[in-house]
Amino acid sequence: MSTVEKKLTLKLLKDKYSVCRLNKNDEIPKWIFQEEFFSITKTDEELSVVCLQDKIKENIKCEKDWRILKIEGPLDFSLIGILSRISTLMANNGISIFAISTYDTDYILIKEESINKAIEVLENNNYNII
Repeated sequence: MSTVEKKLTLKLLKDKYSVCRLNKNDEIPKWIFQEEFFSITKTDEELSVVCLQDKIKENIKCEKDWRILKIEGPLDFSLIGILSRISTLMANNGISIFAISTYDTDYILIKEESINKAIEVLENNNYNII
């Protein structure tokens, strides 16, 4: 059985998150390190932070109201097509995603207004949602 045929479980995290953009030389906000989930990416152009939206200061540029589906892992690096299959399902149903990958698993961010539709699509395609 190939990886994409296996039934995967995704966990819906309870809170709402934001994707924030800071300037590339900005200091990472100290409060972020107290959160259970956050992601920080720095490039030559920017500093991006994904975090709980209720902690964000007014002056930070961000896109709010994201929900997170965590693919229950850990996932082996040899597995192929997991993120591709989910992103294709979402694209085919007009649902935008923001993906974050870690060493152990993948996180799919979906806007609050699309989360119920996304869950329905995933369940109709043999995924478990908890």
